[in-house]
Amino acid sequence: QVQVVESGGGLVQAGGSLRLSCAASGSIFSINVMGWYRQAPGKQRELVATITSSTKYGDSVKGRFTISRDNAKNTVYLQMSSLKPEDTAVYYCNVVVRSSSWSADEYEYWGQGTQVTVSS
Repeated sequence: QVQVVESGGGLVQAGGSLRLSCAASGSIFSINVMGWYRQAPGKQRELVATITSSTKYGDSVKGRFTISRDNAKNTVYLQMSSLKPEDTAVYYCNVVVRSSSWSADEYEYWGQGTQVTVSS
């Protein structure tokens, strides 16, 4: 059992900044991947960013968003800057975990999502 909880969403003006947080808790031996995805109305879910030993970003957010993590707290952050109206979406935290030291099986969990709205 792993719980994933996002926070930090809200309403901001275009050009503004916002920081999202995602904390994972429960039966976690190690977290292999943490990431952010988003889904806008009428559109498919898309990759925003992921972090392992390195980071990966979706093309639409490169140079504007920064993903980071605090391993001790099992928390991942998404610093969003120069926000655009097209960034408006529900942002979901994704966590891929290894649950025990005796099994290398991976399990994927999703947060409930947090709304980010960028006004023009």
